[in-house]
Amino acid sequence: MGEKVIALSDLRALADIPEIPADAPAPDGLLSDALGRPLRDLRISVTDRCNFRCSYCMPKEVFDRDYRFLPQSSLLSFEEITRLASVFALHGVTKLRLTGGEPLMRKHLDELVRLLAELRTPAGDPLELTLTTNGSLLARHAPALRAAGLTRITVSLDALDDAIFQRMNDVGFPVGDVLAGIDAALAAGFGPIKVNMVVKRGTNEHEIVPLARHMRDHYGPQVVLRFIEYMDVGATNGWRMDEVLPSDAVRALLAQAWPLVPLPARSPGETAQRFAYADGRGEVGFISSVTQAFCGECNRARLSTEGKLFTCLFASRGHDLRALLRNGATDVQLAAAVSRLWGRREDRYSELRSASAPSDAPRQRIEMHYIGG
Repeated sequence: MGEKVIALSDLRALADIPEIPADAPAPDGLLSDALGRPLRDLRISVTDRCNFRCSYCMPKEVFDRDYRFLPQSSLLSFEEITRLASVFALHGVTKLRLTGGEPLMRKHLDELVRLLAELRTPAGDPLELTLTTNGSLLARHAPALRAAGLTRITVSLDALDDAIFQRMNDVGFPVGDVLAGIDAALAAGFGPIKVNMVVKRGTNEHEIVPLARHMRDHYGPQVVLRFIEYMDVGATNGWRMDEVLPSDAVRALLAQAWPLVPLPARSPGETAQRFAYADGRGEVGFISSVTQAFCGECNRARLSTEGKLFTCLFASRGHDLRALLRNGATDVQLAAAVSRLWGRREDRYSELRSASAPSDAPRQRIEMHYIGG
């Protein structure tokens, strides 16, 4: 095991102001990138702040009391977010995911949800509107989010054992309060709820079976537990390959306790491989972006809290849509700029990493708390 190295470069300021091409075709919902991948999913970070300090995302050594988060004036307003989301819907986006940081730290988030719930695709269908949260504030906000039109929730939970969970979130937050948030969300009408566990070898791999058992016994099909390989997102988490526990190993551990049956993907570009418990007590998923890269079907774009578009989770540079917004660009011009950016997209970082071609991949990457997972 080598020493943990934390890079301190800050890439938030690196962004270009996109061109507005004069000859871009009108949006037809069929926009594809240079590798033929459509645009279907927009992940919107509503804040760069979080009340946890998980080592794999916002280690306390970097994100301490002196760290400078974005000022309120830099953030996109709810109206600006909604306007940009409507432009992406014209290009084929059918799903919006609100992320952070911890998105529930953004005040009055239900008001944004209400605005986004009014958007429609060109065919007149509502967009799928989802939220990823650490669950710490969920019990308080779940009813209002549901009433505003949120359709689905994903909760991050990395351990069932309270001592391990508190060490991982590094702020002493108890696991019982996250479970209370899941209960409140189910009571509000959300379900099934996805629960994501980031597995880090040497830290929480012995929590895999206990957490799965708890979800099976207490929630059954109402909760889908998904296991995520520890990823080299950003540059501050000291990522090492020897701390990655491959999804195949996780699945083997689970199969020793409960037989699993493979399930088909629900839609193209789905990140998780799905398996059902043979006894009918629900399902689990495996997100394997390190050992089984799925760049070939990636249909996701990411919008930072200050309006920068990133075409890959592992990007090192963004495109400043806020500048266009605040300089008076029309919706037609915004759509043309997005069309140009996505049409030139060639990102496939995880495939290059898996192919042992690090020289072809960016050495510096934007932090996950800034653009969402």
